[in-house]
Amino acid sequence: MTGDQTEPTRTELEKLGEFGLIEKLTGDIKLVNKSSVLGVGDDAAVINPDQGLVLVTSDMLLEGIHFDLTYSPLKHLGYKAVAVNVSDIAAMNGVCQQITVNIGLSNRFSLEAVEELYQGIYQACATYNCDLVGGDTTSSKAGLSISVTALGTVHPDRLVQRSGAKEHDLICVSGDLGAAYMGLQVLEREKQVFMANQEMQPQLDAYQYIVGRQLKAEARTDIVQWLSESDIKPTAMIDVSDGLASDLLHISKQSNCGLRIYEEKIPVDPATKDAALEFKLSPTTVSLHGGEDYELLFTIDQKDHQLIESQPGISIIGHVTDKTQGCSLFTASEELLEIEAQGWKHF
Repeated sequence: MTGDQTEPTRTELEKLGEFGLIEKLTGDIKLVNKSSVLGVGDDAAVINPDQGLVLVTSDMLLEGIHFDLTYSPLKHLGYKAVAVNVSDIAAMNGVCQQITVNIGLSNRFSLEAVEELYQGIYQACATYNCDLVGGDTTSSKAGLSISVTALGTVHPDRLVQRSGAKEHDLICVSGDLGAAYMGLQVLEREKQVFMANQEMQPQLDAYQYIVGRQLKAEARTDIVQWLSESDIKPTAMIDVSDGLASDLLHISKQSNCGLRIYEEKIPVDPATKDAALEFKLSPTTVSLHGGEDYELLFTIDQKDHQLIESQPGISIIGHVTDKTQGCSLFTASEELLEIEAQGWKHF
């Protein structure tokens, strides 16, 4: 490298103060939804919801628990913090329209770092066509915390809960499963290598897909849009955040039904399979218990079978049974195994 290397600019947050920081981060916001009447700048936002039901969800991410800044770029983290909440709105068959963001910051974060975080937040808002309408900033003695609340709407006739699955319905899932978990395993491994020898650079080229699935989650709003355009209303739906097995059991409990899925039908990307085998893990186990895929898991009436089957990116993985049959996995070796939750546990 030629020429002088200059140190990156670092502006201490204490120079701006809370209100100066808020103004710096939100001064250029443009509202895009007609339901957003008043956003940042007053004591509260003003929302005039479209005709329909209002959906509200909230999620908190804590440094050291939900993310590791050793390998999580702040821009990706900001994007993911929004996407996981938009995913919850999508899981109710709704559309996100507004978000609020609360952040807690220790003094190790500069203005430039916080601006990078908000670049990701604003990119997610643009992707999902939602408005940032409020939030709060506060000092923290324990690193970074991010809390996002998302507000959305859904027509009463289109609302989907976890409790509507009925016997003989088909079980469907979007995308593929297990990639985010395997991406995390790769990142953790490379972190350990780096901590042991900081001259060793992370070797991630061969793992771009699975690492991307971990660092930059996407909410499947495209699936909600397609279901609407196809006039298909799922009977039950949930987003796959805690792992396929755990979320299947949520539907089973709420719908008071049994479920049977088939191992050979579970969608797993080749990159996920390769990484799982490299780590001496079963691809099926990874797909069942990995979590953080944020795909949509839903049940549909059999009358919609042909429409679903013809749609790329949606897999039919099983069917709903009577509750007396429990929740089971029919394996490739033709064994019937009980499904148990082994995914993410918050406590």
